[in-house]
Amino acid sequence: MNQKPSNAFVAASWIALLTGMIGYLVGLFRAEMMLNEKGYYFTVLMFGLFAVISLQKAVRDKLENIPVTDLYYSICWFCTVLCLVLLTIGLWNADLLPSEKGFYAFSFILSLFGVIAVQKNTRDSIATE
Repeated sequence: MNQKPSNAFVAASWIALLTGMIGYLVGLFRAEMMLNEKGYYFTVLMFGLFAVISLQKAVRDKLENIPVTDLYYSICWFCTVLCLVLLTIGLWNADLLPSEKGFYAFSFILSLFGVIAVQKNTRDSIATE
């Protein structure tokens, strides 16, 4: 049964995505770290967003019996885990306060959740038309 997502859930998803991304990026912009470090964290965020969108699409395609190769499905899972590992390693070794490390971790996870929810809502809205 496909049901169109409620406006409240759509709004909450966009708010989660934007809050996570904007918080992460503002924190990154204001951080006192070298430009290459900022580039690393920015790249991990963009890679993570792309990885979880691809994974969500692959999982959904499989559920709807749309062909997805095992290689692509495996790469999606690998990239999703890899972006989480890269962020963890980066934060573990960073010269940041524990509160800053927690801020980046939580805003990163919020961004990933938000983009998955936005992708799901988009797909559900199209499916019910």
